[in-house]
Amino acid sequence: MRKHAAQERAKALTKAEVLVEALPWIHKHSGRTIVVKYGGAAMEDEELMRQVVGDLELLKLMGMRVVLVHGGGKAINSLLGDLRLPVAFKNGLRVTDDATMEVVQMALIGKVNQQLVWELNRYGNVAIGVSGADGKTFVARQADPELGRVGEVESVNTHLIEAILDDGYMPVVASVGSGEDGFYNINADVAASKVAQALGAHTIVYLTDVDGLYGDRSDENSLVATMTKAEAHELLDSGTLESGMIPKMRSIVEALDSGVSDVRILNGTFPHALLLEIFTNEDVGTMFVQGEE
Repeated sequence: MRKHAAQERAKALTKAEVLVEALPWIHKHSGRTIVVKYGGAAMEDEELMRQVVGDLELLKLMGMRVVLVHGGGKAINSLLGDLRLPVAFKNGLRVTDDATMEVVQMALIGKVNQQLVWELNRYGNVAIGVSGADGKTFVARQADPELGRVGEVESVNTHLIEAILDDGYMPVVASVGSGEDGFYNINADVAASKVAQALGAHTIVYLTDVDGLYGDRSDENSLVATMTKAEAHELLDSGTLESGMIPKMRSIVEALDSGVSDVRILNGTFPHALLLEIFTNEDVGTMFVQGEE
């Protein structure tokens, strides 16, 4: 009995120590705006999704103004497959004809967005789902005729998102925009960066299914812990990035150039990576910062 009680006290002490370690980080981030982009395999596994959703709710409870921006590439591909429509990419961006655009709307707005809102609202009345077309949040134009209805964001109207935040809710934003001639598919990395820039956010977190940025993709020990804005510019201009990484790196550089303090790439399939990165001294991904600290 005594041994059991001692073990329980030791566990309780460990939990208390974790909270004490987190205290300065909670104080540091409370009141700040953080934009979280969510996508990749971490979104497809229901158990992982529930962990991520719980972490997001905890950030909100800790006083952070959290905006969740999501993609849903696998959901789009699945629905395209069901409808026997082709899947094509160019330079890391989905080629989106009119039929594919309808599928993007159905998958992102009708399914993924509402699933995330439902999961968040299991914790209470905490989340409101919108698309970038609502309130003209993302005003877009065609990025490249060869890509079809892939949009380049011309402007971001933050009124709707700020109203949701000010009312105490978490905006969950699907990466679809609108233009004079209809809807546009917006790359979710770009959408998150544009929202963060317009809101004057402190931090962007890209939750994906990779650990971060590697110096050498074939070497698991080459994970880059920290990269400055100047180094990120050099990497983007080097021509060595894989096509799928180009839009993400461009969005990171633009965010840093606009004054966002830091941008992080985390592996959302790693349990509670978001909490470990924000509230502890552990480096679990890659952080892009303005300059040498």
